[in-house]
Amino acid sequence: MSTEDRPPAPRSLAEALRARGDASLGALLRSRPDLITPVPTDLTQLATRAGTRASVVRALERLDRFALQTAEALAVAADPAAYGELLGLMAGDDADPAVVAALPHALDLLREQALVWGDDDRLRLVRTARELLAPSPQHPSPTGLGPTVQEATAGMSPGRIQEIVTAAGLASTHDSVSAVTALAGLFTDRARMGALLADAPADSLDVLERLVWGPPYGQVTADPAPRLRWLLDRGLLLPTAPGTVVLPREVALHLRRGLAHRAPEPVPPVVETAAVHRPQVVDSAAAGQAYTALATVEELLKDWDEGGPAVLRAGGLSVRDLKRTAVALDVPEPAAAFWVELAYAAGLIASDGEADERYAATPAYDEWLELPAAERWSLLVTAWLAATRTAGLVGGRDAKDRTLSALGPGLDRSAAPEVRHRVLALLAGLPEGAAPAAGSVLARLRWERPLRGDRREDDLRGRLAEWALAEAEQLGVTGRGALSAQGRALLGAPAAPAPGPEAEPSGPGDKLPVHHHHRPAPLAALSPAEQAVASAAAARLLAPLLPEPLDHVLLQADLTAVAPGPLQRPLADMLGVLADVESKGGATVYRFTPGSVRRALDAGQAASDLHAFLAAHSRTPVPQPLAYLIDDVARRHGHLRVGAASAYVRCDDDAVLSEILADKRAAGLGLRRLAPTVLAAQADPAGLLEGLRAMGFAPAAESAEGDVLITRALAHRTPPRTAPEPVPDGPPVPDDTLLAAALRAIRAGDLASTTPRKPGAAPAANGELPRTGAAETLATMQAAVLTGEALWIGYVNAEGAASQRVIAPIRVEGGFVTAYDHTADEVRTYPLHRITGVAELADEAG
Repeated sequence: MSTEDRPPAPRSLAEALRARGDASLGALLRSRPDLITPVPTDLTQLATRAGTRASVVRALERLDRFALQTAEALAVAADPAAYGELLGLMAGDDADPAVVAALPHALDLLREQALVWGDDDRLRLVRTARELLAPSPQHPSPTGLGPTVQEATAGMSPGRIQEIVTAAGLASTHDSVSAVTALAGLFTDRARMGALLADAPADSLDVLERLVWGPPYGQVTADPAPRLRWLLDRGLLLPTAPGTVVLPREVALHLRRGLAHRAPEPVPPVVETAAVHRPQVVDSAAAGQAYTALATVEELLKDWDEGGPAVLRAGGLSVRDLKRTAVALDVPEPAAAFWVELAYAAGLIASDGEADERYAATPAYDEWLELPAAERWSLLVTAWLAATRTAGLVGGRDAKDRTLSALGPGLDRSAAPEVRHRVLALLAGLPEGAAPAAGSVLARLRWERPLRGDRREDDLRGRLAEWALAEAEQLGVTGRGALSAQGRALLGAPAAPAPGPEAEPSGPGDKLPVHHHHRPAPLAALSPAEQAVASAAAARLLAPLLPEPLDHVLLQADLTAVAPGPLQRPLADMLGVLADVESKGGATVYRFTPGSVRRALDAGQAASDLHAFLAAHSRTPVPQPLAYLIDDVARRHGHLRVGAASAYVRCDDDAVLSEILADKRAAGLGLRRLAPTVLAAQADPAGLLEGLRAMGFAPAAESAEGDVLITRALAHRTPPRTAPEPVPDGPPVPDDTLLAAALRAIRAGDLASTTPRKPGAAPAANGELPRTGAAETLATMQAAVLTGEALWIGYVNAEGAASQRVIAPIRVEGGFVTAYDHTADEVRTYPLHRITGVAELADEAG
């Protein structure tokens, strides 16, 4: 393309954005969604917002290490800088081929993010980014470079500058500006600079070596040592304040052989493989963990069925309740916190909202229990992937030094879902059965988000990654450290790459240092609909791997039953009522007691039902002691009946009622005889039941019709509750519909704000709306209807939002103007009283 045909170089970021196509602008708005919250009125406002400090900081934090190093190099380059200068700063005098190959992509990324604009011969870093990344005494540059010679000598006397120029072997000049220019020219000339340093004392070179990679500042006394004096006399060190000197940027770059960074990192660290297992072994191990996860969540909810721990005044579980939960689940406290938070994130537990507030299962838990096991697992892991609540923080301290409690406030970390997804995506990039070295995963994440690496917040990011690896293993998303087939499906990931010859499956415990030098394309986050499809696919893969539930137990003579594996739900539910769990593991041991048998009778079972149930589901004969226990408890159960009077007791044996009346422990129940077989009570039925049971009786509740009232053991539920909403990490990424609408509105506003007006039309100042009187507005509109010309108007809608539009009036009547709106590309009707002003367009614009 000839110089004449080349489009003019943009003079501002707004002009650079204006030259972009919709695809390029859409990529910018997807990567920086804060720019369209709310939607800018035009491209000038978009450019202004893209240069605000908060938005630039956010964009810089999302750059990978090499893109950030490129931005840091531009911050210490000339403004504007040519591509050749940037390449020299990044690749050095040796022109590192990896850097040369990677730099165009990094520069394209910075341009896409609107952090850099301009052609290759005039590259400009956005001013706010330059201020954040350029070196200063208060904020040293990440490059370790100091100020330029011109900046360091800004306050120096002309005489002293001439002395330095002369000592450096340069001719004296008539002014300081030319002297500084000559000195900077010397320092940037490799040959002359090499000759100057060849005459330097060895200990002077040692001083330069200590400062060359930063920090570039040092301390000197009022009478510097000879090695420092030699450097100061020649301007190789320049004073910045009394007692402080700095290594000029040009000198440091010469000593670094042109490199802005000691170690440019154009290629991301590889995720190394620590061990390789057969995929079938990985999937089976993950399925075992998935089954354990389901059993643990069920056990937690059963433990809280009749009302769980109390809610602290500030919210959350007390330390004591968390310890009790850990003991009940037989897991460490951090693991107990994870399971509690997972159940909460999935909407299975919540606060009951009562005056004496407690945690309990939600109605959604009952629905969850009815699902097949694989679907229950997919609901848990889907909730885990999206949750911002971070169980690993439990037990730590917040900014106000308050302890963070499970289910309490302060546990949301908006970066958690993105870190979990990224960790699993890195595992998906390995061959099937390959378990990564955890350190290499963390190193890769630090390369992808480097700014946070030097902050306390990024320490959290590293811990989030470690927790993600551990939690994925607990949930059965991974097995033996490798991503399972169901975990891969959960991400919507393609088939894993085939292992190379050095990554053959090894036996258990074998570790191979396998390196993968490819850089897989990152997996995009799934939309809710896509995630639902992926979760269903994961459930289908997991289902055949889960153990088949058993329909039998082994009854033993010591009043115990052994379940040699997972039980079918009806059997497990009934056995959970009829007996108490004594121990868990590969086999579960249940113990029958008088209390547990009475619990089954209270649930509406008759003794004959219990005998039939045990005979049908036991592979061993029903032991005689167990049969006797059931008959003995059943003989006394229901002999007394309690109902509502406030409450009453009836019994066919009036001697039993007489015994109750004579018992001093019955005084608080307010009993009186209504008939030989009926007692009335002032206590409510529940209190009367408890009182009689405390006295050693076994009453049964009955309904108003006289039938035995069946009570469920799993009765306490919260009102309907929704799962907690994740706390987003900034504005959400716009979908295609929103993005198209935003682009259309921005283009429309830009057309209105940049369309030329006729010279006589009073233009709005500083982008404000045009202002004309009502009569002039009406007359201009009517004239435009006759001529068919387009007009520029200012318009304020019913919500008070102001905008500029280009319209072609078609009809004016009844206080309204009907016009073709060029900015919206459709015919619209506007109330005249909402039009602030009107101006005619220049002929070439029309």
